[in-house]
Amino acid sequence: MLSVEDWAEIRRLHYAEGLGIKTIAKRLGVARNTVRIAVRSGHPPAYRRPRRPSAVDPFEDQIRGLLKDCPTMPATVIAERIGWRRGITILKERVAELRPLYLPQDPYQRTDYRPGELAQWDLWEPPVEIPIGYGHASRFQVIVGVSGYSRFTVARMIPTKETCDLLAGHLACLIDLGGVPRKGVYDNEGAIGRNRKGEMHFTQDFLAFKGTLGMGAVILKGGFPEGKGLVERVNGYLETSFLPGRRFSSLDDFNDQLTGWLIKANSRVHGTIRCRPSERIREDLGSMLALPPVLPDVCHRSSLRVGRDHYVRFGTCDYSVHPRAIGRRAELKVDLEWVVVTVTGDEIARHRRSLAPHRTITDPAHSRARRALKETVSHDQPSPTEIDVEVRDLVTYDHALGVA
Repeated sequence: MLSVEDWAEIRRLHYAEGLGIKTIAKRLGVARNTVRIAVRSGHPPAYRRPRRPSAVDPFEDQIRGLLKDCPTMPATVIAERIGWRRGITILKERVAELRPLYLPQDPYQRTDYRPGELAQWDLWEPPVEIPIGYGHASRFQVIVGVSGYSRFTVARMIPTKETCDLLAGHLACLIDLGGVPRKGVYDNEGAIGRNRKGEMHFTQDFLAFKGTLGMGAVILKGGFPEGKGLVERVNGYLETSFLPGRRFSSLDDFNDQLTGWLIKANSRVHGTIRCRPSERIREDLGSMLALPPVLPDVCHRSSLRVGRDHYVRFGTCDYSVHPRAIGRRAELKVDLEWVVVTVTGDEIARHRRSLAPHRTITDPAHSRARRALKETVSHDQPSPTEIDVEVRDLVTYDHALGVA
């Protein structure tokens, strides 16, 4: 068989040097027909091993007939129909070769994103226990966002999946991003809304959130991960590239390490867009919506009356307030970090939010104020010996009983 080197040399001698077929054959010591074939062939010679006969060959027509009637018929059923008595692997390989000829084509369209067009959002739960104090540890969710055009990634671990925490984490990610994508793509998350039979139903809190930002939103149908493949791949990237070998002392420590790592990750060349997201984000931000002057209110808010023990409860934890608020209506405001209590606009308590369950958090100033108040109250009350008690004349009882 003519080698590729001889084929190339024959064509060089003929087309570059202008030598004739007879001269080339004599110089290289090959047959003239070999030279003619090389000159006429525009492709290099390649060895093709002849196909060996297979035990499936006699059954191929039957297999084709079955696939024509039912392109999705399993290979095991085909084996039963054609009376196959040999190993199933060789039959499955042949069925896999023939099946595409009878299945309708279902190609996927490659998706291109315009600058600022959309971002995909998802919740990722790292398989690590985060210490939260008092000997407790727990797993938390991370809200992850990826911009479609630049592939720039933002993420933040949040204490719970409750609406206030999820939206607060979402807002923190948008602030880190520096703008608001014109549309967000979400899963069927309880705090966001649901897609029921193609109709999207958003929660009131999320409607207020996206309305303040001027952002559009899409909730995907259930069981459709392809709809947010960008963020799904980032979740896997975080799990394989960020987590290994790391230790975390708290939720804040996790977010600090994650923020530092994302700076590096966004500066690496992305395999799909073939450039660095950090270089493309400027163009992306240029077409995004600007963050509004007044950001959405994502805090948990509730109104309650302060009891005599002057504590308020959020979640499973109790937080002290100043005793002067006893019996008054107070407003409770909770964000990702703080628990704040106000009465008629005056702040009467501020505590660091506790992630450990069933804690009682007391401000020493509140304890001192309670003791001082109790001492004042006890001092103002008269002692038992100072109380005047009316002494009734015994004759009154005689008249009442009719003996006098």
